[in-house]
Amino acid sequence: MIGSVRGTLTERFATGDSAADLVVDVGGVGYRLLVGARCAAGLGPVGGSVALAVHTHVREGAITLYGFAEPTERRAFELLIGAHGIGPALALAILGTYSPAELARAVSADDVDALMLVPGVGRKTAARLVVELGQKTDQLAGLPAGALPGTVGRGHGVAESVHSEVAEALSALGYAPDEVRGALLRIADEGTVEELLRGALRELAPLR
Repeated sequence: MIGSVRGTLTERFATGDSAADLVVDVGGVGYRLLVGARCAAGLGPVGGSVALAVHTHVREGAITLYGFAEPTERRAFELLIGAHGIGPALALAILGTYSPAELARAVSADDVDALMLVPGVGRKTAARLVVELGQKTDQLAGLPAGALPGTVGRGHGVAESVHSEVAEALSALGYAPDEVRGALLRIADEGTVEELLRGALRELAPLR
């Protein structure tokens, strides 16, 4: 299984609005990869050096390499294709529209309308993504697995600890300190980190 490639970009051509086909020469061997539009836009010119995280997709005897600008995108892609009804092409389209952190925000906020902005994602598919990925937003955003723990107690010290973890998660998702402080003032004092994070993201959604 190939997990990454580093070499010279020798070919690039679009395969639609949401993907591009690349050939990367690594020591004289050309690896052909499919990448999303956002990833393709960030690459330099043909003849330049590139480094890509890779997902090796094996299906019905065919092997396809999917390339990503960073491992976080690869992980998000793998979570997406693990969801019911989401194939590699649609997963690339989703990541061509949203970064992993933006996708995590939309899922956490139950923002079906935002997900429907992706070509090919209808209301049922968007709603299913919210349900299936709702417990995996930490992984989508590139946070360590389990970074959003479960049940917590009701003590004042514990509540402060939970709010601190929510603040860290919001910062990791790209929110500014002022936005984080404002959201923390408007959410409940008690609950799991995941519950309070969802509440904070709902408060922040109208601001973005």
